[in-house]
Amino acid sequence: MDPLSLGLYAAPIAGMTAYYLWRQRRIHARHMRVMEDSVSAGMTEPASLHPLIDPVKCLGCGACIKACPETAHHDVLGLINGKAALIGPSECIGHGACRSACPFDAITLVFGTARRGLDIPVLTPEFESNVPGIYVAGELGGMGLIRNALTQGRQAIEAIVKARVRRPGALDVLIVGAGPAGLAASLCAKKSGLSYLTVEQEALGGAVFQYPRGKLVMTAPVELPLIGKVHFRNTSKEQLLKFWNSACNQNDLKIRYRERVEAIVRRDGVFHVRTSLGQHQAATILLGIGRRGTPRKLVVPGEDQPKVVYRLIDPEQYRGRHVLVVGGGDSALEAAASVAELGDAHVALAYRGDAFQRAKQRNRQRVDEAVQKGQLKVLLNSQIREIRPTDVLVNQAGKDLTLRNDIVIISAGGILPNDFLKSIGIQVETKWGTA
Repeated sequence: MDPLSLGLYAAPIAGMTAYYLWRQRRIHARHMRVMEDSVSAGMTEPASLHPLIDPVKCLGCGACIKACPETAHHDVLGLINGKAALIGPSECIGHGACRSACPFDAITLVFGTARRGLDIPVLTPEFESNVPGIYVAGELGGMGLIRNALTQGRQAIEAIVKARVRRPGALDVLIVGAGPAGLAASLCAKKSGLSYLTVEQEALGGAVFQYPRGKLVMTAPVELPLIGKVHFRNTSKEQLLKFWNSACNQNDLKIRYRERVEAIVRRDGVFHVRTSLGQHQAATILLGIGRRGTPRKLVVPGEDQPKVVYRLIDPEQYRGRHVLVVGGGDSALEAAASVAELGDAHVALAYRGDAFQRAKQRNRQRVDEAVQKGQLKVLLNSQIREIRPTDVLVNQAGKDLTLRNDIVIISAGGILPNDFLKSIGIQVETKWGTA
């Protein structure tokens, strides 16, 4: 080949190579910034199921990044030095699509990390616990993602149908919790012809019901018994709950609200369940409860007043009020920002730490913007001393402050239901970055 022809071929190849290398450097630099921001903010621990990437097997094709349903909204996975990496751990909510998309089998889905263990009930592949007849699905089993919880609720009931043992005078299954897992389980139980009852200590939706108004949820389609394929993507909490209420009403689901399970005892092959409203007997039980359990209290004088609540449902009810939000996690920042953004409330956010290291970047940005606009006052290094009828006594860095107050929203997390699980004999193991 003569030099001229060689040059004609070489020039485009060289140009394409140069462009590829330039683009890879830009991608690497951007993903490095995201990872460094996560580290600096202390957001390095995934909340639930997440990918563990084998750098030896990974060839940096980026298929996992494209497959992640969160990619359009958040940087979860990225390419660092030509290898896939979890660059936004706190944004990962356990879709698991990355593992399926990887052509080199370089991804394993795990719970917990070497630094932060995650307590998970010991379950069989059919979601049965070490206590025969008691099944677990959804968030309690480590699946916080709505789509995964819905799928597990259905699969657990299908397993119960296969192993069904009838007990005269007892329900085939008592479903505890009407969150995503419990809802899907109820639909599947109805479709399968099981005698069932679902009890829920609060309202339909479980943890979803407790989300702030307007929060976007559910980013992937899912198959529901009696309903079919549901194509929700980035719908609001209100739209999703409206759809679920419609599904319950149209299918006449047997769900009893404001009924809390207090004890479960097995006698003669039947589970005897004591609740806040009565007694039930069931051949099997499906626990579709969340991991938050009981809200964590501050244990300070005045906390028992009606003006103290433990979640934000609708910011609109606090227009023009003096509101104090307590906590430093995502729920606290979302609550404070949501009320502050109304523009006519007087909002303060109190946190015992010196920075909101446990909160996601977008929530910290909302808080910063509200502070800059004068809509929100942040009190770091603060402790609540006393909640009084018209004010709250707060100690900040050794100095006592009195804040005028109408409402206190405590978002200090929840107490895991480990004691409840232990009382009924369910074994729990701590996962330290293992499947």
